[in-house]
Amino acid sequence: MQPYTVAGLILIALGVLALMVRSITYFTTEQVTGPLGFFAWDVSRPHTIIISPIAGLAALVVGIALLSMSRRSAAT
Repeated sequence: MQPYTVAGLILIALGVLALMVRSITYFTTEQVTGPLGFFAWDVSRPHTIIISPIAGLAALVVGIALLSMSRRSAAT
């Protein structure tokens, strides 16, 4: 397989995944001390990464372009 074909297939898969999943949320655990410093609590804080649909479309278009470039160079 040519490098353009592999990169194109990976970008197409990532583009479709980015269009299907709009955001990713993960949690981190932090230890927070109380106001007097005697007690400590474990607090889970959410962090959300929002994926733009434009990024998914761009990855899809670039992946299709790379795939067509590899097909065109293989035919010649």
